[in-house]
Amino acid sequence: MRDQEPGHVPPGRRLSTKEAAELLGVKAETVYAYVSRGQLSSHRTPGGRGSTFDAAEVEALARRNRRESAGSSAPGTDMAVRTRITLIDKDRYYFRGVDATELAARHSYEEIAEWLWTGQLRPGITFTAPKDSVAVARRAVDALPEHSGPTDRLRVAAVAAASADPLRFDLSEDAVLGTARVLIPTLVAALPPVRYTHRDQGPLAQRLWGRLSPRDPDDASLRALDTALGLLVDHDLAASTLAVRVAASARAHAYAAVSAGLGVIEGPLHGAASGLAHRILMEVLDQGDAAPVIAAELRAGRRIPGLGHRLYSGEDPRARALFALLEAMPDAEPALAAARDVVATAARHTPLHANVDLALAVLTASCGMPATAGETIFAVARTAGWIAHALEEYAERPLRMRPSGQYVGPRPPQPLPE
Repeated sequence: MRDQEPGHVPPGRRLSTKEAAELLGVKAETVYAYVSRGQLSSHRTPGGRGSTFDAAEVEALARRNRRESAGSSAPGTDMAVRTRITLIDKDRYYFRGVDATELAARHSYEEIAEWLWTGQLRPGITFTAPKDSVAVARRAVDALPEHSGPTDRLRVAAVAAASADPLRFDLSEDAVLGTARVLIPTLVAALPPVRYTHRDQGPLAQRLWGRLSPRDPDDASLRALDTALGLLVDHDLAASTLAVRVAASARAHAYAAVSAGLGVIEGPLHGAASGLAHRILMEVLDQGDAAPVIAAELRAGRRIPGLGHRLYSGEDPRARALFALLEAMPDAEPALAAARDVVATAARHTPLHANVDLALAVLTASCGMPATAGETIFAVARTAGWIAHALEEYAERPLRMRPSGQYVGPRPPQPLPE
């Protein structure tokens, strides 16, 4: 009989966190870092004391790590991403070690951004942009076709603001922080207001509201929008954040790094997902029943937006926090009922929990906002997280984000094509 490989465990067995860490040769907390990056899945039995991991999956990851370690001698190769910003662990997530949902419940978006950037809370801080920066960004955005999407506008605004900043190439921490505090409000101010009577004043959430909804906001609605911004400010190494870190690794300035993130976030599997969930909710509200809407989506071969998340086995904590606020808003009740109907109907096929995209869709649908509003909220919110990751990457060795390609084409030498 063939000898078993070292560390081999029987198929189907589940490992504790300690056992998984031993097999991987890492500390226990690193196991959950693998989970937050989507490289490992965890499972928690109801009533159980801790997460468990599929032994075969852990072994596969350990083999992959050994192969990567063996090939890591190539110059410039370093794909280990150390971060002090966000930890995703057991259906909760933390900003610099503090529960992110509690931060969002008690602090404004601007205060949470400062916490991510500096590790300090600055109560009452608001971000304002100089008139010159706003004027340049607005002119660029106004030149776009009327049908341009929100991410198009934000991306153009970021490029325009960069061109107006001769100090953008200064990558010192203080300079980048100064850029961040100016860039975010510039992005918001560059978006065309929905109401011509809107005046830019107050916290960022209030200024953003005037660009998303024709209605006058009440305190509960503004609080829900501000909380959504705070909840979405970062989520570890999502695809857009990885793009930002690659740009920062090449020492692109902060505006360019944010532009890289905006280029990725527009995808339907990332920042634009809430718009798809918004459309589903509006169809359910129109028909009065989720069943035919869900059936049509499945028949067309499409996944149901707003359901499930690869990093959370239970409900997305961001959705849970936002739903709690929406339940206190009378105007949100129809959209909330439609969302519950979607979850319950889809559960007959696959038991998935609501994610933050569905909660964002309820917010936008109940506040008279267009389907693209969730994408705008997501992008503005995440800009602060991208800046935090760029700051971390500027402190690392440059150009370390350089993986080696595994060539699988024809082996050379090949004849010249005729």
